[in-house]
Amino acid sequence: MKKLLTLLVVSTCLVPAAIAQGNAEAGKAKSATCAACHNADGNSMLPVNPKLAGQHAKYLEKQLKEFRLASQTGGKEGRNNPVMNGMAAALSDQDIADLAAYFSSQEAKAGATPEDKVVQGEKLYRGGDMERGLTACIACHGPRGNGTGLAGFPDISGQHAEYTKIQLQQFRDGKRANDLNGMMRDIAKRLTDEDIEVLSQYVEGLH
Repeated sequence: MKKLLTLLVVSTCLVPAAIAQGNAEAGKAKSATCAACHNADGNSMLPVNPKLAGQHAKYLEKQLKEFRLASQTGGKEGRNNPVMNGMAAALSDQDIADLAAYFSSQEAKAGATPEDKVVQGEKLYRGGDMERGLTACIACHGPRGNGTGLAGFPDISGQHAEYTKIQLQQFRDGKRANDLNGMMRDIAKRLTDEDIEVLSQYVEGLH
């Protein structure tokens, strides 16, 4: 009997913690407070706020959990943003999973690239710059900017140019540091202001 109890205890300890499964319908109901900045369907009308519609659920979950962590650590850990820290502070893992499921299920609205940015933007996005050690964006985000859900690379296609520009600047300045293995910080530090401007506007037209 003693051995049986020991086996049961050990077996229980080896079972991984339950991972919250997102429910899109529940997420829709919980998304009301998000609508002011991101619109009801996640297609933000404000260029400084990201479009969430169609974004990979895994990526959305990661960001919300890191905003929540930043709210708990005074911005020392996670992803620090005064507004989002407050919004995420009271969210449970289930809330986060539901919101991610809802916004990822919505259809993202396409953006556009100014004609004078297409050639230069495509060159940087697809080819990078070997002389500067600048990796091509296509390597992680794909030819259409759709990223990869499993690998955690976000869908950046059609994203507001202004939002993308701010994020690239923050990665370059070290103000945003929640990227996988510092990959985006390493790339962004090699970007000039002009590179950032061109790439941001180019990416908005990818879809």
